[in-house]
Amino acid sequence: MSANDDLKALIRTIPNFPRPGIQFRDITTLLLDPSGMARTVERMASATQGPIDLIAGIEARGFLFAAALAVPLNAGVLLIRKDGKLPGATIAEDYALEYGQDRIAIHEDALVPGARVMLVDDLIATGGTARAAIRLIRKAGGVVNQAQFLVDLPDLGGADKLRSDGVTVDALVAFPGH
Repeated sequence: MSANDDLKALIRTIPNFPRPGIQFRDITTLLLDPSGMARTVERMASATQGPIDLIAGIEARGFLFAAALAVPLNAGVLLIRKDGKLPGATIAEDYALEYGQDRIAIHEDALVPGARVMLVDDLIATGGTARAAIRLIRKAGGVVNQAQFLVDLPDLGGADKLRSDGVTVDALVAFPGH
């Protein structure tokens, strides 16, 4: 039994969603459990290599964990949004999807050069969005060398790609397959 089996048991698997062959890891069941959510935040906070100035959350579920972690870590929250969703001047980064491209953005004045930033999201799969977020933070002058996720899908290789980019990756639970 691993240290986080209690959290893993709170994550529902929905087969064949959004398409046949995919095992969707649904964290909404964990979010509905106050004790499970509290344990998740406590464990992510204790795994953080601080100090941290900002916690960058990727839209949308990453916002939940970034905001929750900001309180015990005494850090600000940096929102990484789909392009076109933020008011004011932004900087953006493109990344590849399975079919096509997407773009994420932050406010151009969201961080000062040298700010220590930790990336947070609910799940790491192929790593495309997370890698784009790291490039974006670095382009803005932030220092990002750690990322945390609730769920890792290690067979898809995203966490390894982040590690090859010089980022320490922690995930509370892992599920085989995709």
